[in-house]
Amino acid sequence: MPLTLNELARLSGRASEHVLQEDLEETGLSREEVLKKMAERLGVMRDSIRRGLSSDAPSVAGMVGKNAKTLWEAPDPLKDPLLKRVQAYAMAVNEENARMGRIVAAPTAGSAGTLPGALLGVADHLGLPDEDLLMPMVLAAGVAKIINRQIYIAGATGGCQAEIGASAAMAAAAVTELLGGSPEACAHAAALALQNTLGLVCDPVGGFVEVPCVMRNGFYAVHAVSAASMALAGIRSVIPPDEVILAMAGIGRLLPLELKETGLGGLADTPTGRRLAEEALKKAPMPKKG
Repeated sequence: MPLTLNELARLSGRASEHVLQEDLEETGLSREEVLKKMAERLGVMRDSIRRGLSSDAPSVAGMVGKNAKTLWEAPDPLKDPLLKRVQAYAMAVNEENARMGRIVAAPTAGSAGTLPGALLGVADHLGLPDEDLLMPMVLAAGVAKIINRQIYIAGATGGCQAEIGASAAMAAAAVTELLGGSPEACAHAAALALQNTLGLVCDPVGGFVEVPCVMRNGFYAVHAVSAASMALAGIRSVIPPDEVILAMAGIGRLLPLELKETGLGGLADTPTGRRLAEEALKKAPMPKKG
């Protein structure tokens, strides 16, 4: 039987080891091959963060492009380097996506910044080496796989909860494992992160993955770290993790079409949203059909 979050929570050892074992049995790959792939993806994440923090080039539609660099270079009034780092890393990745740069879809392009923002941000804050991140990334992939068995991970299917919610759950589990959390803590970190994204709509202005997507990744990377902190303290989701996933899938089916990546509702349907969409389409016209 495929691994579930509830089952994962009852296991001992490292959560990522159980996910890895299932993956090896399904794919026939070796442990070394899987970890090599994760190292390659980690390298791409590092590169996208570096480029995003140093560039203020505009995005394709011109609505974003300098947010990560602006935050990274600004004085920190909170004197909290972790918070600023996590936010800036996440936005850097998504602005690279908006510039059509190379990123890792984790699990989608629109939610690509949450996992590297949270995981790499925490690791760099603590001075942890990159090799410590490979198994947490395996766990993150496993969490996405479990969610994807219940609903397609796409804003067009379940709203942004299916994208940023999934990425926050992945990141929360990964950070929890990085910091020594048990499989139970990892599963509940994922559930805590996911349940607090339920009902989140997908309302990209003009249909571009820019507004509110870039800043949303910055917010939800912090959200994932908060979920990990709670789980590591012993806080558990009252609703079992697998039931949280089922609730998200049910809500996704209930969301109207206008709130599922169509650009027809929410922020996209505000007067300013419609104006920005018109301006963006002049800069980056959509390809014609046929």
